[in-house]
Amino acid sequence: MAKITIDGTEYELESLSQEALAQLGSLQFVDQEIERLDRQLAAMKTARIAYGRALAAALPQMPTSDTVKL
Repeated sequence: MAKITIDGTEYELESLSQEALAQLGSLQFVDQEIERLDRQLAAMKTARIAYGRALAAALPQMPTSDTVKL
């Protein structure tokens, strides 16, 4: 028999009500979505860094105070 531990208490899946099983399914779905969104957010943050670096490279170079103008 399959078991699940919730808040430190172990339950037989077969002993859970239909409502409890539905709530468990919803909780598992939400957890999977959070994991997917966390991975997507990590990818977006990485892309943002790359775009920021590309933007910095594409901007005109500003003269520094050490540069002598003629």
